[in-house]
Amino acid sequence: MNRVLIGGAGVAGVAAARVLRAGGADVTLVSAKSSAGSDELADEGVAVVIADPAPIELLDGIDELVVSPGFTPRNPLVTAALDRGLEVYSEPELAWRLRGAGAPDWLGITGTNGKTTTTTMLAAILTAAGLSAAALGNIGEPLVFAASGISGPGHQLAGTPSYEVLAVELSSFQLHWSRDLAPRAGALLNLAEDHLDWHGSFEAYAQAKEAIWRAATPEGGGVAVGNLDDPRVAEALSRVTGRTVGFTLAAPNAGELGVRDGWLYDDAFGGGRLVEATAIRPPGAHNVSNALAAAALALSYGVGPAAVRDGLAGYRPEGHRNAYVATVAGVDYVDDSKATNPHAAYASLTAYPRVVWVAGGQLKGVDVGELVASVADRLAGAVLLGVDRAQVAQALARHAPQVPVVDVASVDDGAMGEVVRAAAELARPGDTVLLAPAAASLDMYPSYARRGDAFAAAVGELAERAGEPARDGRADRDPGGAPR
Repeated sequence: MNRVLIGGAGVAGVAAARVLRAGGADVTLVSAKSSAGSDELADEGVAVVIADPAPIELLDGIDELVVSPGFTPRNPLVTAALDRGLEVYSEPELAWRLRGAGAPDWLGITGTNGKTTTTTMLAAILTAAGLSAAALGNIGEPLVFAASGISGPGHQLAGTPSYEVLAVELSSFQLHWSRDLAPRAGALLNLAEDHLDWHGSFEAYAQAKEAIWRAATPEGGGVAVGNLDDPRVAEALSRVTGRTVGFTLAAPNAGELGVRDGWLYDDAFGGGRLVEATAIRPPGAHNVSNALAAAALALSYGVGPAAVRDGLAGYRPEGHRNAYVATVAGVDYVDDSKATNPHAAYASLTAYPRVVWVAGGQLKGVDVGELVASVADRLAGAVLLGVDRAQVAQALARHAPQVPVVDVASVDDGAMGEVVRAAAELARPGDTVLLAPAAASLDMYPSYARRGDAFAAAVGELAERAGEPARDGRADRDPGGAPR
């Protein structure tokens, strides 16, 4: 009987434990904190150890270690396992290994930014083509359930998986902890400094991302899709030995997708005109780029241009991605809480002419100086919160000394209310108050979504105190503030 240690009691760890146990493995789960899932597993007789740090002796007699993204390459349990010659891998890698007859095909997406938008765009295209598809990975149900046919919490074998093809979002953490995982086609959207505290260097981070192209070799027969407008991605794509398809916001050359005469255009698979660029939602050049990546993956899978058109034209974005919240006293409030690094924040900051910027959180070892310097001319003010707000303040003092800055030290439930009130004081009619933190949220909030929800709630409270209704524009405006 295979003996497996699971590191982490989050959704992925609990799902991995269920699937492995259903397959007959002897499973132990270790986590720094318990969860509802780990409690259920314990009630079902699974060995659950709550300890921080994880005891190294748990590796005694273990054949494999499956880890959550919280386990870095330098984690003592991980290094001890590797020293013993044990395999260490992630839940997506497990899902890949569990594929059997009738398992769905995988189309993979990674990059510093735009992963979820591109993944859900791709799923919309695949669905428009009449395929049974889902957007999974960092979103949706655990991959191990969809790939293996395990039904979920009841952990009974359900037979053949119900999906034909999966649009799979994969993080650098998940790709780092993979060995065999090789989607039929994989897209690398962009590369910018992020998660350096986890990977240790940009080179290690980029190497993990490039694993999305593992199948793109003459032997593997896969397709590597890459952003030609990103020099780092373009250089990496040039080293791929198998088939490559580039995408660009310029007019495409043969073998590429791009934008020609205002249309997304396919010059790689023979699709020609696909959809007007103005039809892409959310608006913005970076989302046109995301749509091109999704189209390239779908076309590489044999989906026709009509389904690409219908899927993209009918697509509506996930929340907290440059999402217009409301207008109060002539000032627009926009939630881009998903902008958890400087690269993502730049895309939204440059969408507005005059911004009061709400920023700060966990910078993950990344410098924000270049970002501040590039957007300084459009900043009307900045309100900073979170554990690394001092670093943002230093960058503002150095590159945008004329910009008024408010530092919010509070970390309690009322902090976002204080932030929004301060931003309102700095803004004037016609400005945009933009939550684009350039940082992760876990120092103050359980997720970027909860941070965005707190921002929206604080805007509502601001409007109520002002004695006017907050005009929620979700029904009549696009994310980014543009009227429909």
